[in-house]
Amino acid sequence: MKIAVIVNFDKKGAVLTASEITRLLIEEGAEVYTLKSGFSHILHSTQEFDTHSELVSACDVLLTVGGDGTIIHCAKHAAAYSKPILGINTGRLGYVAELEADEIDMLKSLLNGEYSLENRLILSVIVNREDGCSECYTAINDAVISRGVLSRIIDLDVKIDGSPASSYRADGVLIATPTGSTAYALSAGGPIIAPNLKCFELVPICSHALSARCVMLSADSTVEIKANSPDGKSYLTIDGQISVELSENDIVEVKSSEQTLNMILLKKRNFFKLAGEKLREVNVNEA
Repeated sequence: MKIAVIVNFDKKGAVLTASEITRLLIEEGAEVYTLKSGFSHILHSTQEFDTHSELVSACDVLLTVGGDGTIIHCAKHAAAYSKPILGINTGRLGYVAELEADEIDMLKSLLNGEYSLENRLILSVIVNREDGCSECYTAINDAVISRGVLSRIIDLDVKIDGSPASSYRADGVLIATPTGSTAYALSAGGPIIAPNLKCFELVPICSHALSARCVMLSADSTVEIKANSPDGKSYLTIDGQISVELSENDIVEVKSSEQTLNMILLKKRNFFKLAGEKLREVNVNEA
């Protein structure tokens, strides 16, 4: 099995964990691929690559070592090349990660074929510019439209499947996948969605209307959003990692992507039990 290992070197303990993982995989007969980096002498890789695209296209399976942000970033590459992905958590919460750093022995099950795949919906986010040009992005967690750095009210017109659906005066609006339902969407009042459901949600952020509530949408739906900002500028943020400036007459179109994300499952676990444990962990850490 050809396994790509991508490491967030900024995460405490990630390098040591990755070194242990690559050593274990090679001892078990796997080929280990990594990116060229200043830590290459520590990672016991079989082959190194210059870019994420080259690395992911060459492997059978993608492993990430870091936090949820590392998984979300790498998941875009995994989905683009239809490669399954598994995250090993060395961050704080690890909602999306399958394993913790002290569970890497379970990777032997992966090599033995003792795992299942969970197919997850992701989003295609298209910015249709006033001049007729368009830009397309992939969202694993969510897409957010807001005023940007300062928290200010913005007016948003929303169409669903071509028909006017609602207008919001709010801090913004977000569209989240089931994977992203435990992230920003949850903080904004949206529901937790089982990750294998084929749907997505639209959540107004701090709306100035008591009637503004989360809307659940089928995988076949298309959402169009036009932001009306006093200064003519607003921002689209993808997965908290990509920021795109929007002009007054730009339309953001969001729908389920033709690509899907395959998450590797090694454990038999209940998603809602896990989510409850993670939420209690947040409360304990904040207390």
